[in-house]
Amino acid sequence: MSHRELLIGDIFRRNARQVPDWPAASLEGRVLTHGELDTAGNRLARRLRAAGVRHGDRVATWADTHLDVLPLFVALAKLGAVFAPLNARFTLQEAQGVAHSARARILVADPARAEEAKQLRAAAGIPKLLVLGSGRDLDPQAPGNATDIEEPALRETDTHVIFFTSGSTGRPKGVVLSHRANFLRSFQGVFRDDPERSVCMFPLFHMAAFTLALAAWQTRGEIAFSAPSADALLHTVEARRANRLYCIPAVWARILATEPGRYDTESLREADTGTSAVPIALVRALKERFPRTATRIYYGSTEVGSGTTLPDSDVLRKPGSVGLPSPGSELQLSDKGEICIRSPYLCDGYFDDAHSTQAVLQAGWFHTGDVGALDGDGYLSVTGRLKEIIRTGGESVAPSEVEAVLAAHPEVKEVAVVGIPDSQWGEVVCAVVVPARAGAAPDLGALQELCEGQLASFKKPRRLEVLEGLPRTAATGQVQRALLVQQILAPPPALGTP
Repeated sequence: MSHRELLIGDIFRRNARQVPDWPAASLEGRVLTHGELDTAGNRLARRLRAAGVRHGDRVATWADTHLDVLPLFVALAKLGAVFAPLNARFTLQEAQGVAHSARARILVADPARAEEAKQLRAAAGIPKLLVLGSGRDLDPQAPGNATDIEEPALRETDTHVIFFTSGSTGRPKGVVLSHRANFLRSFQGVFRDDPERSVCMFPLFHMAAFTLALAAWQTRGEIAFSAPSADALLHTVEARRANRLYCIPAVWARILATEPGRYDTESLREADTGTSAVPIALVRALKERFPRTATRIYYGSTEVGSGTTLPDSDVLRKPGSVGLPSPGSELQLSDKGEICIRSPYLCDGYFDDAHSTQAVLQAGWFHTGDVGALDGDGYLSVTGRLKEIIRTGGESVAPSEVEAVLAAHPEVKEVAVVGIPDSQWGEVVCAVVVPARAGAAPDLGALQELCEGQLASFKKPRRLEVLEGLPRTAATGQVQRALLVQQILAPPPALGTP
């Protein structure tokens, strides 16, 4: 019996064949059925092939959340080309480095970025630019050949997507995920009672958006995209009769602050969370506000997928834990306490970066850079991180990148950027400044203004600390970030303390 390849394109073919009229995706009142999604994907696949896109080619996309991005995703999966989205919040300057590292054959941009994309294409050395949308180069609704297209050379181990994430030096790293990895990450088994109708708070350039979408599509269900505000998410739950909502803790906190009963959320059955630390008070509040739901807490990353899961039955019994290894995953702690994960869901490494790949993938184990502890039952808790990357609201921020911008302020002599623990955001970006002149440090607003046009909004500092000097190592002069965080968090001395 021959082995059946696990290919993402087959998910769309199957759904179009079995449930063509069922909703597949929605946004702001517009609904795309499974049949429409597959057909539009076929049209775009043929246009992209005519434009020169072939099996294995990378297609960089610079687009915000819009349903037209989904047929492009389908088209590339069927062609065996690689979907490589750029963060739509990036400035042109930020996008250039990422686009250049992708070595793409084509850049696809949405209409809002069409003009800047011309500069980006030239700066990144990408041969061709196509604009996605109604009446544009790639119009999913335009008449054309919609016959299915299939790449015979495509294998499940081929690259499906590359998601770019920040490295500790600020240099973008492209996480390579195969068709097989994404298929297994999103597969939910064969015994689900009803299709998943999931509301997504993540933008359509983020790994989590496509993981949630594929998970819903695996069940012949729907992904409903929404702005990440509390009202928008709850309205979408009501409008689409959603049965699942995954939010990071900061967004759940905003939802819980809304007036109960304002929206009909009786359809919800799953209220999941993760990405950053989940306070037990938040879990209890979710239980009280949404009594018909189960809550699961996930720990993972773009590279790992779901590494561990804390099921609903344990969320109150194991406060602070992120659970046991997810099905199919294995977990171990290194001698330094570093969390290491092995599973079929792992990335294949970092695109064009053998050194970084070898540093994190060792003997089949992915070294997360996070430090953890296991309790007597084998449940994992995340206690810190070896890496310096700041995780704020589900986004990654490289301190050195922010420091390079802030150092240009004339009133800054030295600057270090650290992550300060925060109950809503996981961490907030904090700028620690040594002023060039005593008593003349810039205020937080001035530093944020300096970042405008150079850094995405989530990278801007939310907190400012002014010190006379930065703690450094004696041998190399490196900033001791962990010590710096300790100093900031230390309580002020009591009155009368010498």
